Amino acid sequence: MKVILVDDEPVMHLIMRKMLGKYPELQIAGVFTDTHAAAAFLQDHADVELAFVDISMPGDSGLTFAAKLDAAGCKTQIVFITSHKDYALKAFELSVLDYLVKPVTQERLERTINRAFESRKTVQAQQPANVSRVSVAVLGDFFVRNETGRVKWISSKSAELFAYLLLNRGRRISRSRLVTDIFAGMERISAEKYLNTTVYQLRKSLEPIGLRETIRSENDGYVLELNAAVIDYEEFERLVGKLGNIGSDSECIEEALMVEKLYTGELFGSKAYVWAIHETDRLAERYAAFVIKLVETLLALSNTATASKLLLKLHERNPLDESVVGLLMRKHAIEEDKKGLTARYIDYVKHLKKELGIRPSKKLLLLYDSLVSGRSEGVK
Repeated sequence: MKVILVDDEPVMHLIMRKMLGKYPELQIAGVFTDTHAAAAFLQDHADVELAFVDISMPGDSGLTFAAKLDAAGCKTQIVFITSHKDYALKAFELSVLDYLVKPVTQERLERTINRAFESRKTVQAQQPANVSRVSVAVLGDFFVRNETGRVKWISSKSAELFAYLLLNRGRRISRSRLVTDIFAGMERISAEKYLNTTVYQLRKSLEPIGLRETIRSENDGYVLELNAAVIDYEEFERLVGKLGNIGSDSECIEEALMVEKLYTGELFGSKAYVWAIHETDRLAERYAAFVIKLVETLLALSNTATASKLLLKLHERNPLDESVVGLLMRKHAIEEDKKGLTARYIDYVKHLKKELGIRPSKKLLLLYDSLVSGRSEGVK
């Protein structure tokens, strides 16, 4: 069984290497001091079955790391190692294999190892040999993988065709529609031939990881069938819907912050397919609306530090969004930073005039006046 270690303390790498070295059936495939490097490694090494992860680390915490792996459909089991017993309940909510409190004893570690092997036997007994769990990432990036490996696209058009069918999976898409949307600008006859070539290339791209048959021909069209796939944007929307109204208790806020991190960029990243603009905008708007709700809750609790980070992310994406500017102004007011409040408003006025030649709304002006004067309604 291949395992990895994720801990920002190098001394823990030495300790865990020595303790895990007593089990010849285990192979340490990698050690990492941050979750980003570990996540990148797991994308290309689907055969890693177990990860020992510290919870408290700079940047993304171990809890966030585990939530992202779960949303991406990663099958690697997580064992948390931490000095803080308070995280135990939250850890098991993420369906992790085990939770170890430092200092870890050899006896306690052995129980965890035995549990990992028992879990592997259960999964193997329940899952037919021909079932392959597919993971698709499309937010800020674009890749397809399962436990066999990651798809290597033969051509950019084969990747684009998969992306198009993915947004319409389970539905037959006619050849004429594909020609119009994906091969716009080409002569009809040439586009038809190019589509045939692209379908062939797509199937060849999917073949090495056993997904060739997911592209099915039907009535002069094509259907993508991914019945057991985990797709990141769908997971993001599912979890946003599950959260509903964001409560003010710490667990609800922590969960919301984890969900926010799942939105790692716009649909299909830098590829920015023209035919996907509507869906890209819809997802971006849903993300923005979710973050604004979360920020409003944070500001009500005077958690301006976390709120500021989220608002600056939104502001960078769309500097002309008046609702975000208004919340940034409220943040300055809560911090009693009138200088920052005034600077924020003036910068927005100048930017709006330069880009659109208009002035801010009366609503924003009234908000600014109330915040500057210190009237209580301004910070609600």
